[in-house]
Amino acid sequence: MKTITIKEELKQRIDLENDPAMLQAIKDLLDHPPINPILQEKLISRALKAQEDIKAGRVYTKEEVIQRTNHLVGK
Repeated sequence: MKTITIKEELKQRIDLENDPAMLQAIKDLLDHPPINPILQEKLISRALKAQEDIKAGRVYTKEEVIQRTNHLVGK
């Protein structure tokens, strides 16, 4: 899709939107600067590793998470 087509579609959809929360969310999205490329790469890498861990069954049960958390905070 060409840039001009995307812009036109967005403008039309924004004009039809009446939900202030949705309009604020769009504004917030446009106001934020792009993410740092190095940070973005790290986040993507971690997400992909997490997906691999889940597929391979390398996950904790709820009880294990509670136990590990309690241990970390000294309970």
